[in-house]
Amino acid sequence: ERSLALAQDLAELPNLMGSVLANGHEYEALAQLYYEKADFLYLGRGINYPIALEGALKLKEISYIHAEGYPAGEMKHGPIALIDDHMPVMIIAIRDRVYEKIMGNVEEVKARNGIVLALGTQGDAHLAEKADHVIYVPPLPELLSPVVTVIPLQLFAYHMAVRRGCDVDQPRNLAKSVTVE
Repeated sequence: ERSLALAQDLAELPNLMGSVLANGHEYEALAQLYYEKADFLYLGRGINYPIALEGALKLKEISYIHAEGYPAGEMKHGPIALIDDHMPVMIIAIRDRVYEKIMGNVEEVKARNGIVLALGTQGDAHLAEKADHVIYVPPLPELLSPVVTVIPLQLFAYHMAVRRGCDVDQPRNLAKSVTVE
């Protein structure tokens, strides 16, 4: 029964990914607002922590903006000192097992006048009230959510780089594969 549910969820992935890709104008509009920022912080919990790392890495690689991915549960051990009204913080806050805890992080960032850009689940009015901007993804099965949630972060990085005039096809100092040890 669990295998059947997983197979059905996998079969639905292309449609879910397509719906996220169809929202390209949202990522472009967000990039228009933030492309001049020098620093970004990305926060995620649990299965979304690696997605925060990937989002920060992609932004850094192609737009040359300093970006740091960090586990949201450890925010008070360093990154919190950087948060002010000039620091955009991208928080992966989809509705999952750690949603209430990540919303605590949203509130901590807002309490320090930080700018909250959130990646949330479609229809999440609570997140919309708290965050400055929300990029929505459809409701997702938790185990497959990283496949879909990474896409908006990659597209945001792409539009940030384009807006800054960076060559997204050949980022400086990057190689497609590592050949030298």
